[in-house]
Amino acid sequence: MKRRGKKVFFYKRKKVCKLCEEKIEYIDWKDVKFLMGFIPLRSKIIPRRISGTCARHQRRLARAIKRARMAALIPFTTD
Repeated sequence: MKRRGKKVFFYKRKKVCKLCEEKIEYIDWKDVKFLMGFIPLRSKIIPRRISGTCARHQRRLARAIKRARMAALIPFTTD
């Protein structure tokens, strides 16, 4: 991207895992309000490159979302 002959550089800040910062060890599958923050309107699980979670918490988050779906707390898809 150029502006008046000068290059403009954008620096990407490294995403930090929110769950590591708050020191959350157990992700409760019954906490629907928390889990919905990691699910967009199409009911897909947000990948870690977008959400910024670490690998350990992403696995636990996916497991909790899948359990909540099986218990019918979160929909599998939207209409």
